[in-house]
Amino acid sequence: MRIRIDLAYDGTAFSGWARQPGLRTVEEELATALGTVLRTEPPRLTVGGRTDAGVHARGSVAHADLDPVAWAALPGRSDRPPAQAAVTRLAGVLPPDVVVRAVREVPDAFDARFSAVRRRYTYRICDDPPRLDPLRRHDTVRHKRPLDVAAMDEAARALTGLHDFAAFCKPREGATTIRTLLTYGWARDPDGTLVGTVVADAFCHSMVRALVGSVVPVGEGRYAVGWPVEVRDAGRRDPRVTVMPAHGLCLEEISYPPDDRLGERAAQARARRTPDGGSLRGPA
Repeated sequence: MRIRIDLAYDGTAFSGWARQPGLRTVEEELATALGTVLRTEPPRLTVGGRTDAGVHARGSVAHADLDPVAWAALPGRSDRPPAQAAVTRLAGVLPPDVVVRAVREVPDAFDARFSAVRRRYTYRICDDPPRLDPLRRHDTVRHKRPLDVAAMDEAARALTGLHDFAAFCKPREGATTIRTLLTYGWARDPDGTLVGTVVADAFCHSMVRALVGSVVPVGEGRYAVGWPVEVRDAGRRDPRVTVMPAHGLCLEEISYPPDDRLGERAAQARARRTPDGGSLRGPA
């Protein structure tokens, strides 16, 4: 049987999501905790958004396939449903920098990665260092130069749409860099912090932090508003684009279609995309 796990974590002390020998990762902590409360081997997890070292999440989603007998036994002598018992018992064994918000049974067609229709990230920058809230030093990047948020917002909005984002991605053999950037914009919070919001159907490795790095020079006045589009259209990594620090990035939300469209969406996501909106079979 398959369960969906909604979770949040402070990525500061983690070497990212993915399990790595000898390193502390979110996947390892969560799988170990599940194995502990279920009294089974740690299950294999599939996540909707693999985060790098130092990246945070408020709205991550994972799924796991469990032994139905172990799942049914989870409440023990309690009359709570297994999903409710899972949240309570996981809270008792997980470290304080990982929180499971909800657990529920889902159809077998649900895939935390391939069923997702969009992912939303935010990125926080303080361009007035004396005003940086020290309590937010782990999720806000300090920037020494003042930034023109209106110019950054204009440059960011021009990048949206279906395009090849190879210029902002670390290449991965056999994977496409064609993505649909649904939303990208910048605004200032009431405390003066710049917050970028990035929404896409999917992201390739380092894409969000490179997208941020492409508009920061615009905010500094070093490049024109149209420069990030020129970089994108060139189709190759540009050394002038800095991949911004990980700790300013947070996965805020992963959205999914209704249950009756999960399989259809997963099939679409597994098909490689072309710039004209078509698809080729292969890894997405």
